[in-house]
Amino acid sequence: MFSLGTNAGIGLTIDTGKSASILLVEDDVDIALVMESWLRSQRYSVKVAKSGEEALQILQDSRFDILILDWMLPGLSGLQVCQHARREGDNCLIIMLTNKAHVAEKEIALDAGADDYLTKPFNLRELSARLRALLRRPKLFRGFTYQIKDLILDCSKFTVQKGGVDVPLLPREFALLEFLMRNADVVFSPEEILNNVWASEAQASPDTIRTYIKKLRRKLDTPGRLSMFRTVHSVGYCLDSDNV
Repeated sequence: MFSLGTNAGIGLTIDTGKSASILLVEDDVDIALVMESWLRSQRYSVKVAKSGEEALQILQDSRFDILILDWMLPGLSGLQVCQHARREGDNCLIIMLTNKAHVAEKEIALDAGADDYLTKPFNLRELSARLRALLRRPKLFRGFTYQIKDLILDCSKFTVQKGGVDVPLLPREFALLEFLMRNADVVFSPEEILNNVWASEAQASPDTIRTYIKKLRRKLDTPGRLSMFRTVHSVGYCLDSDNV
């Protein structure tokens, strides 16, 4: 399923600073043991669940920095656990592990709220690198509410309102809007946006940004008025507070 790479005996312990907590959801006992041992060697705090139902029970009482979810689980799938976590407002980082390699399936996972996607078989060093990249990403400020005129984004409730009307957003749309509202009127290049919102996804590109800006315009702009999402030609994008 996975490997340690050619230099497995070198630098097994990586200083990640404060120990991040991980809930690993994997029904294969042998695989779970190997992954748990590896993650602990990287100084992560790890708890293991063997099913989606067990994971949800644990999440009722505990919060984690990261969820590592195997897609194919007995009973509730990892995808369903991911969707449930996001519906409950849990903004932890989520990595899906799966044999599904098609782009359409990856899109399903990301739109369900996953932050990253790792296809089996994978190298444990790649998993570590992706975890470090995700942890470098600025987190939503839990409990914070951002408001610009009648546009309100509530991080704790994972809700967006425009003119008093709820606007349902997919998790990645929400993350992009949160980043732009937090930095209103500042122009960011596509690369800067990718590094902050799509930090660990190698396949994300400037085209990805354009697509999501279009989605936000369609859902949040007022017909007949200038878009609040301003494109600065050859530079990048910003949320223009004057046009909200």
